[in-house]
Amino acid sequence: MARDAAQRKSRTVSARGDLVTEAETLGMDLSEIFEQALERSVRTARQERWIADNRAAFDDYDRFVERHGMFSAGKRLF
Repeated sequence: MARDAAQRKSRTVSARGDLVTEAETLGMDLSEIFEQALERSVRTARQERWIADNRAAFDDYDRFVERHGMFSAGKRLF
């Protein structure tokens, strides 16, 4: 979903006063910075959850490869 099309929600957040003051002095858009940081954090949390949710499948595949080798092991030309 495009950022501009997304419905905005107002929230109160706390941050170090010195950082807020300096950011404002530098003309930085705190809402945009927060949104970008939140997007990165959400993306990372989703990736970590997906890995945790699929850990058993990864482990099963690793055991399969240890026992049977890679399916393409004899097919490589390099």
